[in-house]
Amino acid sequence: MEKDYFNVADIFGENVFNDAAMQERLPKKAYQKMKETLRQGKELDVETADIIAHEMKEWAIEKGATHYTHWFQPLTGMTAEKHDSFITAPRKDGKVLMSFSGKELIKGEPDASSFPSGGLRATFEARGYTNWDCTSPAFVRQDAAGATLCIPTAFCSYTGEALDQKTPLLRSMEAINRQSLRLIRLFGNTTSKRVVPSVGVEQEYFIIDRKDFLARKDLVYTGRTLIGAMPPKGQEMDDHYFGAIRERIASFMRDVNIELWKLGVSAKTQHNEVAPAQHELAPIYAEANVAVDHNQLIMETLKKVAYRHDLQCLLHEKPFAGVNGSGKHNNWSLVTDDGINILDPGKTPHENIQFLLVLCCILRAVDEHADLLRESASDVGNDHRLGGDEAPPSIISVYLGEQLQDVFDQLIRTGTADHSITREILETGVKVLPDFLKDATDRNRTSPFAFTGNKFEFRMVGSEDSVGEPNTVLNTIVAEAFSDACDVLEKADNFDLAVHDLIKKLAKEHERIIFNGNGYSEEWVEEAEKRGLPNITNMLDAIPALTTEKSIAVFSKFGVFTEAELSSRAEIEYEVYAKKRNIEAKTMIDIIRKQIIPATIRYTTVLATSVNQVSQAVPTADVSTQTEMLSEVSSYLKETKECLTALEEAEAKGIRMKDDFMKKALYYRDVVLPAMDALRKPVDKLEMLVDKSMWPMPSYGDMIFEV
Repeated sequence: MEKDYFNVADIFGENVFNDAAMQERLPKKAYQKMKETLRQGKELDVETADIIAHEMKEWAIEKGATHYTHWFQPLTGMTAEKHDSFITAPRKDGKVLMSFSGKELIKGEPDASSFPSGGLRATFEARGYTNWDCTSPAFVRQDAAGATLCIPTAFCSYTGEALDQKTPLLRSMEAINRQSLRLIRLFGNTTSKRVVPSVGVEQEYFIIDRKDFLARKDLVYTGRTLIGAMPPKGQEMDDHYFGAIRERIASFMRDVNIELWKLGVSAKTQHNEVAPAQHELAPIYAEANVAVDHNQLIMETLKKVAYRHDLQCLLHEKPFAGVNGSGKHNNWSLVTDDGINILDPGKTPHENIQFLLVLCCILRAVDEHADLLRESASDVGNDHRLGGDEAPPSIISVYLGEQLQDVFDQLIRTGTADHSITREILETGVKVLPDFLKDATDRNRTSPFAFTGNKFEFRMVGSEDSVGEPNTVLNTIVAEAFSDACDVLEKADNFDLAVHDLIKKLAKEHERIIFNGNGYSEEWVEEAEKRGLPNITNMLDAIPALTTEKSIAVFSKFGVFTEAELSSRAEIEYEVYAKKRNIEAKTMIDIIRKQIIPATIRYTTVLATSVNQVSQAVPTADVSTQTEMLSEVSSYLKETKECLTALEEAEAKGIRMKDDFMKKALYYRDVVLPAMDALRKPVDKLEMLVDKSMWPMPSYGDMIFEV
């Protein structure tokens, strides 16, 4: 039986083949070659790969592993894996050996035909390769299947195109590294050898009782409730936010933390979020590639551990209509291998010329590629969330805060900045409370892209989505801005004058992207339109950003995506949208026809019988209330049936549409989804009228308040 107490330091990373494990187990020469590969990107020779594979296998077997898998991230939004055992062919004496070669470590070959490829591969062309990503450490996952050695890998087609989230991310990390080094060399940094994007991902999620989940076909099939009336109390009192964590949830969170810590995921923060039954988990920062892997592990672990506790983790962006949705905030910065954060403004930002140039370049990147950044956060679930009074608006803007805004105002107004707003003492008026320095600026939670001290927080990403694409886009567009700045400065005769002029030029040209006000207000929508900022309100309007000439140019320039890869991803996103809406529509039809209508008919029958029985027994009795209720319920039942018929007809037409996924996706958005919304209205009215004992599924109140 596991102890009730433990030291986190004793278990952290115990199931990870990390640097400490390699240093302990690998011969010194092999360890040094591995470190050179990680630091300099050198290719491992076969002999060294064999040594690493053998020691990794021995380590994993000691952890109880019998199988290994290449763990990869295809364009399904989830991870994928194929398990192979370590055993070799039986010997003549019937015994088997346990082996794992460098070739097996480096290369795998899953069937690629059934993964999304957007036309890059025909169905009969099945070959695809997984390729070991040695920058993200292997780990042993322990669960009901036993222990499995998981090797993070990239996934590409037989012809070399990326079929996953990791390959383009790694390409973009190489791009931002090269261009960042060019930039900091101009400012005299000759010691840093590498610049990596550092990412911290805050993950929001809902937890409900598993029995309630299983009683809702809509949650089971689609991840969100397609019908459901709001309970008398929602999140109006804000009493759930940062409230005391209930014991059942606390027990679940404890086990999640233990699992993650063993896997080397530095889960640090946990708390109740705004909505009832909503929570958040956040790890410490890691290199972007590792952070993306860790976020996938976090999502998998949340679901797996919830199951053990008879709970269900809901990662959909909007599982409950009318209730705060879930996202994840992608905190992004750039850090050198010797620990310098080049997004740190220092105590006097107006004097930090390198920082001001970096900041202006990022503003330029976000302004010029706002559509691409918006697209990177687009998915079907996020369409129900973005733009509401709970999430960032669908207009991309940048929040700088008071201190940097003041510096920028000086740059734009006079061409120079000669002072920065300083930090002040926080005065509470209570003598027993200690004084401390408050930050130089407040925060703005309505901003989709906010500067928060020494990083940017991209707040638009959906809770169920991978953060691979947003970070790939961020790395690439900033690499372009750095590259163009370096092209100018490297040719300058007078560097100091040239960098001053470039900062002033970029500040003026991209001032429009800065907005520090209330992003939820209608006034901002009008103001953004005047500024010429795009307002992309849904996923299907965002997808074309992938294949514009501008996007193709920037991704091609840095080798992150080819034009064919971009076109394929656009095709995949149209296909995913159409398929998910199709599943939602079919699920809704099934629920209404098989559960809601029969339950309502039973209730109206009870009401009608009651009216007749009372009238016969006591002819003078007043049955107007029963009659009125019967009439009201019957009216909504009739409306439900009419709306159901309309949805069935719309859905049937959608199913018949073939091949052109863009056309099909647009049809589901413009025709089928409104038909679903129309059907929901009378059904939610019925839920408020039909006897609760007869209603065939748990209500919102049952699900979000009873865990």
